[in-house]
Amino acid sequence: MSAPKAAGNNCVEIAAGNADRIALRESESPAAVISTNRAALRALVLGVKAGKSALA
Repeated sequence: MSAPKAAGNNCVEIAAGNADRIALRESESPAAVISTNRAALRALVLGVKAGKSALA
C-alpha cells in the first residue's frame, strides 16, 4: 500500500512483514526500510490523527 503526497510523487510504502511486523519505506529512498509492529504503527497513526504528535 502507498499513499502519495499532495505535491509530488513521494510515497510512504507499507507492507506486511514476518509475524506481527510491518515494513515501511519512503519511495525516494527504497533501500531504507524500517519495521515496527502493528500495535506501534496503529498508536502512531491514531496519535497523528488526534494531533498528539509532532508529525501532525
